[in-house]
Amino acid sequence: MALITRRRALTTVGAALTAVLAPPAGSAFAGEHKHRPRPLWHAHAHNDYEHPRPLLDALDHRFGSVEADIFLVGGQLLVAHDPVDLDPARTLESLYLAPLAARVRANGGTVHPRSRTPLQLLIDIKTDGASTYLELDRQLRRYKHLFTTYDHGRVRRGPVTAVVSGDRAARVPMTAQTVRRAFYDGRLADLGRTDGSFASLISDNWTLNFTWLGVGAFPDAERQKLRAIVRAAHDRGQKVRFWATPDLAGPARDALWGELLDAGVDYLNTDDLAGLEAFLDARGTA
Repeated sequence: MALITRRRALTTVGAALTAVLAPPAGSAFAGEHKHRPRPLWHAHAHNDYEHPRPLLDALDHRFGSVEADIFLVGGQLLVAHDPVDLDPARTLESLYLAPLAARVRANGGTVHPRSRTPLQLLIDIKTDGASTYLELDRQLRRYKHLFTTYDHGRVRRGPVTAVVSGDRAARVPMTAQTVRRAFYDGRLADLGRTDGSFASLISDNWTLNFTWLGVGAFPDAERQKLRAIVRAAHDRGQKVRFWATPDLAGPARDALWGELLDAGVDYLNTDDLAGLEAFLDARGTA
C-alpha cells in the first residue's frame, strides 16, 4: 500500500509540473505545434486588388495565385480595373511588391510558411505592352531575390513567379531579354509554339472555347478537348488557367470547377475567395 501511495504522489507531482511548464493552449508557442492548413495552389484570385485588403485577403485564404491589373501613368505602375479608378497611392509596389518582399523575409524565404512552391503574381498590362513592361522590368529588378528568374536559358525559382498578361506587345521586349524576372501568359493559340521557360502559363476565355457552363452533363467531346489542352501544356512545362468561368456560388460552378480539377487544370479563377477555399478544402485538394 505504501508503494502504491508513493507512486500516486509522484504521479500527482508530475502532473502538476506538466501543468505549470506546458504553454497555454492559445499561446504562440503552442500554436507552432498545431497543424497549419496547406496553401491552395489551385486557387487564383481574379482581380485580387478589388478585395478590401489586396494580396493579404488572398493569402489569408491560402491562395497560390493573385492577379493585379496595371496602368503606366507618369512613370508609375498603378493598380486598377478601369482608368476611372486610378489612384496614385495604389501602386504595384505598394500593394504587391513591397508586401511580398516583407512577407518572404518574415517567413525565412517563402510566401506561405514552410512551403517552397512559388506564389504566382499575374500582372495584367492595361496600357501599351512594350513601354509598360519595360517599367515593370525595372521595378522587378529592384526585388531581384524575390522573383523566379530566366537567366541565359536556365530558370532559377524564387518565392514569387511573375507572369505578364494583358497587352500582347509586351512579348517583344520579353523575347529580346537573356535575363528576365517575369514570364509570359500565353493563349491557346500559343500551345506548341513555346515552352514554360518563356510562357509559364496558358490562359484563355472558357466561353470562347467551350459551351458547357456546369449545367447538365459535360459533353464528352469537350471533356476530351480540355484534357488534350492540359496534356499539351504540361508536356511543355506550362500551367493552365481559364477565365470567364461561372463564379456565382451554386451547383453549376462546383460542377465546372470539379471538371477543371479532374482534367488537371492548374488554376481555378474566382472573385469568391472564401467560396473557392471551402470548395478545395471539401475536396481535399491543395
